[in-house]
Amino acid sequence: MASYTFVEGASTKSFETSVDGDMQKHIQHFEKELSKIRTGRAHPSMIEDIKVFAYGTMMPLKEVAALAAPDAQLLTIQPWDKTIIPEIEKALQTSDLGVTPQTDGPLIRIILPKMSSSRRDELNKVLGKRLEECKIALRNVRKEVHTAIRDAEKDKKISEDYSKRLQDLLQKITDKVTLQADALSSKKETEIKAL
Repeated sequence: MASYTFVEGASTKSFETSVDGDMQKHIQHFEKELSKIRTGRAHPSMIEDIKVFAYGTMMPLKEVAALAAPDAQLLTIQPWDKTIIPEIEKALQTSDLGVTPQTDGPLIRIILPKMSSSRRDELNKVLGKRLEECKIALRNVRKEVHTAIRDAEKDKKISEDYSKRLQDLLQKITDKVTLQADALSSKKETEIKAL
């Protein structure tokens, strides 16, 4: 988070850029989370951040194995250390992917099932949860900036009118970015329905 300083009568452009930048970080994180929700084609990003207990700590799967998607319904995992295969299997089974890994020697295969209506409903719930997490993060940014504006006004660093102008601008930025999150969610929901 940027620290916010306010100068009475200064252009609001830098304020707008700073707040928008802080909120866009949460949108980018949301987009990354959406890429992990399965729609149609298998992709290594669906599993790369699943946490695996290895070498005494929790590590992302991408740091302990080679990941690939040789076809639309198949993901393969080739651990660099074969002794952690059971830990990888356990992590995959407890993830929200809803898949059962199949181990064939040093290779773990995940065959993605055809999408059932109950699985679509599950994915929509995951999508809703991720959207809500994003909106909470955006509201937290808004709250932090709003508090900074109020404190600056209380400390007589800015006037009541300038404070009101910044607060109105803050709400406009928040509304714009929230609509952006909703649009990303709607697009993903459409992809899920099309499966």
